[in-house]
Amino acid sequence: MSPTSKVLTAYYSYADYLTWPEDERWELIDGVSYNMTPSPTPKHQEILGELFRILANWLTGNRCRVYMAPFDVRLGESEQPDSVIDKVVQPDISVVCDPRKIDERGCLGTPDMIIEILSPSTFKKDLGIKLGLYENSGVKEYWVVHPLDETVLVFRLQNGQYGKPTVYSAPDEVPVELFEDFIIPLESVFRRI
Repeated sequence: MSPTSKVLTAYYSYADYLTWPEDERWELIDGVSYNMTPSPTPKHQEILGELFRILANWLTGNRCRVYMAPFDVRLGESEQPDSVIDKVVQPDISVVCDPRKIDERGCLGTPDMIIEILSPSTFKKDLGIKLGLYENSGVKEYWVVHPLDETVLVFRLQNGQYGKPTVYSAPDEVPVELFEDFIIPLESVFRRI
């Protein structure tokens, strides 16, 4: 039974999450459930597709892999049972460089890079709760894409903290610091169709 039919202030684990209907999208952050509706806009999907294409093409032959939502990222340790894991997110894009973190249910552990594309319903969560979650979990690069402003905020982990983001906008090219000599041209990401 999904959280819509229960008290939304209840504490949930990944074991609970696995019992919810597959046609519903939820995230868990510290045991609190967050509904992932409404569906993304066409502009959101175009930006997501272009970022995924650029990353997937560049990572061909690399041990790192890129995944797009819906893709469960369980921010827990490999020895933790499902009933203990209380952080499950579905980032728009996840880059994972340790193949041992990937299993049949998604990623168990911290991705190296996460990209979230803002929407009116996720704005506060992506720049508030998730920012702290990703920082505390050790995500090395966290990108927040603002489709309407056509900007990208890039948070890079240094000494366990993000600090102030670097802000990019077209025609900037954003360096992906995880990989030497890899840049993403924002004109391509925000191109008009």
